[in-house]
Amino acid sequence: MPFFESEIVQEEARRLWQDYESLVALGANYGKFDREGKKIYIEKMEEITDRFRIFLKRFELSEDFMAKMALKQLEVYLSRFGVTPQQMFDHMTAALAKMKEEIEQ
Repeated sequence: MPFFESEIVQEEARRLWQDYESLVALGANYGKFDREGKKIYIEKMEEITDRFRIFLKRFELSEDFMAKMALKQLEVYLSRFGVTPQQMFDHMTAALAKMKEEIEQ
C-alpha cells in the first residue's frame, strides 16, 4: 500500500496538523497565560514536536517513492531558510527550553 493511502498515516497527519494549528492559535495569548498555563503550553508544544519528529522518521524509513519525495520537498523548503530538518527540530527544542527557563525565573 502506498504510504499516503494508509489510513493510519492519514489519521496521524490530520490529528498532528489539527493539534498544531490549535496550539499555534492558543499561543497568540501566551503572554496572558499564568505560570502553570505556560508550562502546559510548552509541554504540549514539546509533545507536538516529538510527534512531528516521529512522523518524519516514518517518511525516512518508508520505501514509498511519494514519502521520499515529500521528505525531499521539506528539505528543499527548509534549505531556503538555511536549515535542515534536524536543525529545525534543534531550534524548536532550544526555543522551548528557553521558554521554560523564562518561566522558572
